[in-house]
Amino acid sequence: MKKSIETKNAPGALGPYSQGVQVGNMVFISGQIPLDPGTKTIPDGITAQTTQSLKNIKAIVEASGCSMDNIAEVSVFLKDMNDFAAMNVVYETFFRVPYPARAAVEVARLPKDVLVEIKVTAVSE
Repeated sequence: MKKSIETKNAPGALGPYSQGVQVGNMVFISGQIPLDPGTKTIPDGITAQTTQSLKNIKAIVEASGCSMDNIAEVSVFLKDMNDFAAMNVVYETFFRVPYPARAAVEVARLPKDVLVEIKVTAVSE
């Protein structure tokens, strides 16, 4: 049975999708761009954008009853791979060992022309 995950502590979906979906013990969080849910603004720079994207992820993961420690897999989409090192500095502050499996790829364009979008999969206990 599929269950939608929703929270006001992260931006609402920009299209016909859920912030997250739980199926059994698997939690799938849709790609999160660095849109502040309160102000509806996007911060400048990769550091601030990575921070906001991961805050959005954290809010949705917690709304599912999980924590960041439950995240098993992460996909990071970067507008410019030259931002990889700066993204990693922020990323490391949100996760601890054992880190989730991860892919990071450069893409041509992201929604609202942001610098980063992040999606995750978590496993509830």
